[in-house]
Amino acid sequence: MSILDRNQSIARLDAEPGKCWDLVIIGGGASGLGVALEAASRGYSALLLEAHDFAKGTSSRSTKLVHGGVRYLAQGNIGLVMDALRERGRLLANAPHVTRKQPFVVPVYRWWDAAFYGAGLMVYDLLAGRLGLGRSRLLSRAEVLRRAPTVKQAGLKAGILYYDGQFDDARLALTLALSAAEAGAVLVNHAPVIGLLKQAGKVTGVRFVDSETGIERMAHARAIINATGLFTDQTRHLDDPSRPSTLSLSQGIHLVLDRSFLPGDDAVMVPKTADGRVLFAVPWHDRTIIGTTDTPIPEIALEPRPLEQEIEFLLTHAALYLEKAPARADVLAVFSGIRPLVKADGVSGTSAVPRDHLIITDPSGLITLTGGKWTTYRKMAEQTVDRAADLAGLPPVPSNTADRHLAGWVEKAGDYADPLTVYGADADAVRALMASDPALAAPLHPRLPYPTALVIHAVRAEMARTVEDVLARRTRALLLDAAAALEAAPKVATLMAAELGRDETWQQQQVEAFAATAAAHHL
Repeated sequence: MSILDRNQSIARLDAEPGKCWDLVIIGGGASGLGVALEAASRGYSALLLEAHDFAKGTSSRSTKLVHGGVRYLAQGNIGLVMDALRERGRLLANAPHVTRKQPFVVPVYRWWDAAFYGAGLMVYDLLAGRLGLGRSRLLSRAEVLRRAPTVKQAGLKAGILYYDGQFDDARLALTLALSAAEAGAVLVNHAPVIGLLKQAGKVTGVRFVDSETGIERMAHARAIINATGLFTDQTRHLDDPSRPSTLSLSQGIHLVLDRSFLPGDDAVMVPKTADGRVLFAVPWHDRTIIGTTDTPIPEIALEPRPLEQEIEFLLTHAALYLEKAPARADVLAVFSGIRPLVKADGVSGTSAVPRDHLIITDPSGLITLTGGKWTTYRKMAEQTVDRAADLAGLPPVPSNTADRHLAGWVEKAGDYADPLTVYGADADAVRALMASDPALAAPLHPRLPYPTALVIHAVRAEMARTVEDVLARRTRALLLDAAAALEAAPKVATLMAAELGRDETWQQQQVEAFAATAAAHHL
């Protein structure tokens, strides 16, 4: 079974305080975890340090789609679409337990839209080539209503069916972390980097703090990679405070509704709303996700909150395309994420900013990976490790991750309605816990699909250190029903305290901290 053990990671660091790592990676989101796996799988020694928790930021707040990007095709970014479609196919093959093929219905209310969007989706299929998930085709009005019975019927002419991928983003991040650890990488969460070590103007290591003990440590490295997403500029400023900003920030929010708003297995995609945005309604973990917005924002927030105009935009536009119009009272949860987009000259509005990634090597040797999207994380990591190996003079080793099965891989995934499916082969360990104690087989909360055993598994095998780690990312309770997650928090804190050796004061602090986080997730 795959295991992440924070105490073992800290012990390894303390056992070799003068070790010079091939790579130190700052940041434990999609980019950083991908780099850690890429480096370790080539035989390079790799240490990853995450300030909070794996996928705490943007990497756990996506639209849950592994996609080529239909709208990027409309923007003419053929290269990005081709890369994403290729990586989409690889990811679905390498992690079938946390990904799946997702059919989409595009409702058509004007006949010329059928020709326009149909032609675009045919190009989408052609670009995917042998890694395609299925051929798009025209649907009759009756077929649209059979596949998506809640879509707005007035004026409906026809529809288009196409296929993309879906995933659980935070669970994929954990899968990458487990895979990197299996390959030999050392990972530590809740360990913010507070400074860079330098010699003759070149970065040679990092200073970081163990948030749990307050102990400061140093780690030396031949190459240091900044993969901190939203905090890209802050990390570069540790190297040179005068460096100009790299990012253009955009916020996107999603509303989570019950399954009745989209009772079938098909998602719905509206290619162009009245203000030019794309609107998705996606079935996910027996819920319906409506999103997304694209709102320029001036500054970073670790726990971003939805803006009132974003909430109203999604409710209003969902009502335009769904027979059952959602109201505020129907929203089980709302989650907000900030996109760290690379600034582009001459582009007005963040929705038009390219989603390409950028690899920057500063004069000090600090390597920064920024931008990009979840779907292309592997290629981004491959290119970054190539750059780092060349800079550090490491022996060249070709990438082997394109066809590398990720931790928990199973030949055939189970029923995606089963919350244990995302654990793949590691689900057997959870089932063993459930069999060992009837209390662990009981539901964590009546409105949540998770057995209590997942809390114990998260602590013992997945480096969960806080109540939020468990309810937001090891499980997705906070996104499925924010109120239920808050009600479950005291129980989770009690179980975790017994595992981690914490006292009642810690439990109370954890529940209070989680309540503050949950406040940003319900209306």
